[in-house]
Formats: sequence, C-alpha cells, structure tokens
Amino acid sequence: MILSEKKPSWLRRRMGDSGSLSEVLSTVRENQLHTVCGEALCPNQLECFGRGTATFLLLGPGCTRRCTFCAVDKSTVHPPDSDEPVHTARAVARLGLKFCVLTMVTRDDLPDGGAGHIAQTVEAVRRSCPGLGVELLISDLKGNWQALEKILNTLPDVLNHNLETVPRLYPTVRPQADYQQSLKLLSLAAGHVPPLVTKSGIMLGLGEKKEEVLRVMDDLREAGCRILTLGQYLAPSHRHHPIFRYLPPEEFCEYEKEARARGFSGVASAPLVRSSYQAEQLFLSARR
Repeated sequence: MILSEKKPSWLRRRMGDSGSLSEVLSTVRENQLHTVCGEALCPNQLECFGRGTATFLLLGPGCTRRCTFCAVDKSTVHPPDSDEPVHTARAVARLGLKFCVLTMVTRDDLPDGGAGHIAQTVEAVRRSCPGLGVELLISDLKGNWQALEKILNTLPDVLNHNLETVPRLYPTVRPQADYQQSLKLLSLAAGHVPPLVTKSGIMLGLGEKKEEVLRVMDDLREAGCRILTLGQYLAPSHRHHPIFRYLPPEEFCEYEKEARARGFSGVASAPLVRSSYQAEQLFLSARR
C-alpha cells in the first residue's frame, strides 16, 4: 500500500548553526562544481555544509540512468569537464578537508563509464592535499571491470557502491542496474591488493520486506563489504517511486543490531542517514 500519511516528526530537521555554509556554497560555485547534497536533495545538506564539508558530484549533473528514486537530473549529459579534477582539488584544499567523499553520476555513454576521469580527480586531489582520506562512491560502470581497476588503483580509503534496495524491487527502482553485477563490483573491490574498505547502502520504505533486507546484508557480507548505511527513502516528488512506509527510529536500531551481528565493522542506521553522511567518522569506527 502506498503511503499517504504526513512526514513523521523524526524526519523533520531544524535549522542549526550555519557555520561554514556560505564558505562551502561559494567554494562550490566559484569552482563550477556540483554536489550530490544539492542535486539529490539530501536532507542533511545544510548540516554538512555548516560543518564545512560536501560530497562532490563528478561528471554531472546529468545522469544516463532512470532510477525512479533519484532526484539527479536525467535530461541531458555533457562531455566530461577536463577542468573538473583541478577545480575539485582546489575546492578540497580551500575547505581544508582531511577526508573527502567524491561521487559520480552514472555515465553509460562513456566507454569506461567515467572511470578515467574519476582517477584523474583523485590524483589531482591527492597532489593538492597529501595525506587526505578519500572515499569514492561509484556507479556499477556497466560491469566494466578494467574500468573499475583504474579506480581501485588510485587506492581510495573507502570504495562505496550502493545496492540501494532489495533485488525484487530492482525492475521498478533501478531498472537499468543488475543486483548481481553490483555485488560482483563490491567483491572485486574487497579483494583488491593492497586492501581497501568497501561500503554499501540501502534505502528503506520502498516496499521491501524485513527478510529481504536481511538477505541483502548476508549477500553484502559474502561479498566482503565492511560498512553499511541504512536510511529512510524520501521521494523527491510525486513522479518518483512512492514511499510505502516510514520506519520508526527503533526499527533502524534493530537493523543496526542485525548488521553488527553479521560482522559489519561500521554501521550507520537511522532515518536520515545517507551513504556519505559523516563518512569519515564511520570509516574510522570501522577501522578500530
């Protein structure tokens, strides 16, 4: 049954201290960059901007996929901006980040899915900010494992690829994606030498069943995934996949217990958790 009730109180956010908000916004604008915070309408963007951080969206803002949960633009894609790696590095340095998250739109129109561009950006950021921690949130690269190797060879601290939902819902939520292909990507990344931390995320409230979510957790652990995020799905508009259920915070706590019992070394499970939310803290907790 599609949900018709109003958004519950635990999903309402109060405006906190603006902190570094203006500095982040001006840095993004002056370097002609995009953030997934803004393009995907993340409910945490003001909090993150206020703390002086942002998740940079590379190769965007247009995406070639038609995932029904996502607010990212699907109308037009443009050739990769050759200045984007340098501009991203400049922005990271200006914000004084010690750990940054770089994500990407899916670019099925490019032979390597944009992997070479991502690698160039990581290299530029690392040249500009030696010792910087890097998390990459990538697409499935359409199963191009040579392209994946380009990205893995940049040695990110964390390689993140979201499964997003349970396999039964892929035809309606991620119609151009393949569940097994995404698992294989995570498995290949987990087996990389030298080793790196792999991470994935699931949205809840799309119509999934508890036993399906637990099976996804099992599949992720079998693929070597070490960090898991779970958050409430919030439909960007009435044209997107509907919300079937608002899960209370207590249920997210139960899912966190289930995930830790399965051996995930880092888990963030709460209604407003998103895949890159407080990424550095989650990575550090997973390494302890």
